[in-house]
Amino acid sequence: MSMEIIGTYAVAILLLIGSGFVAVGVIGLLKFNDSMTRLHAPTKVGTVGIGALLLASIGHSFLLGDSSMHELLIMGFLFVTAPISANFIAKVNIHLGACETPPPPPRDKTWSTLDVAVEDTQS
Repeated sequence: MSMEIIGTYAVAILLLIGSGFVAVGVIGLLKFNDSMTRLHAPTKVGTVGIGALLLASIGHSFLLGDSSMHELLIMGFLFVTAPISANFIAKVNIHLGACETPPPPPRDKTWSTLDVAVEDTQS
């Protein structure tokens, strides 16, 4: 097997993986009811799917003997902006009251620190 055949198989596998992830993201976007659960599918699954498709495009360009920096720029932009936009959308939904707010934390001093309660240290 030559390197071109192996590269072609790698590109085909990345295309299948990427399109599978994108399909799962689209199904999740259509299936979920409220905006907070609907937000999870395209931001997580779609980012991985588009990343695999861009890697396949980079691999195909490399097999043709070309170099392409466009895909790397798109991937960097996608991986930076997708979590930020998801965070903003989630904050808007929380502030508008469109979703359930999380329960308040317990009223002890150890729930978010590494402090250990006195009762737990005595055995």
